[in-house]
Amino acid sequence: MARSRKNTDFRPNDYVVYPSHGVGKIVSIEEEEIAGFRMELFVISFEKDKMTLRVPTAKANSVGMRGLSSPELVGKAMATLKGRARVKRAMWSRRAQEYEQKINSGDLISIAEVVRDLHRNDDQREQSYSERQLYEAALERLTREVAAVDGVDEILAQQKVDDVLVSRAA
Repeated sequence: MARSRKNTDFRPNDYVVYPSHGVGKIVSIEEEEIAGFRMELFVISFEKDKMTLRVPTAKANSVGMRGLSSPELVGKAMATLKGRARVKRAMWSRRAQEYEQKINSGDLISIAEVVRDLHRNDDQREQSYSERQLYEAALERLTREVAAVDGVDEILAQQKVDDVLVSRAA
């Protein structure tokens, strides 16, 4: 079997974003034999979820794995949070599906849009359970990436996001 071109974009100890799981850290790059083929795999640890994922290096780009966003993109995501919520008048099931797709896309701006659209101030109506679940999933993805990009812990990143959301209401 011909050796696939090595993916040199990612190295051990790099933080990466895997679309359906969020921010993880490449622990190592290993070679394993799977179904009779030698494969080179990224071993990615998602510490908070206590999960380890193995991704073939040749498939990393096609599954949407990417490096952390730039500080400029984080700034654009924060600006997105400041905007007005755009809630479509479609049925909830359709909107929920769209929000889920945006969260799993791994795109920071799309995730920020979900946080913006589902954020509720104390004086606004209650959220349904499913709204709350989607909001918390998007908020967690956003804060984990902001924390990794800014080099701070998640509590500080959460505070930064909260400050932006609260300032929009004022």
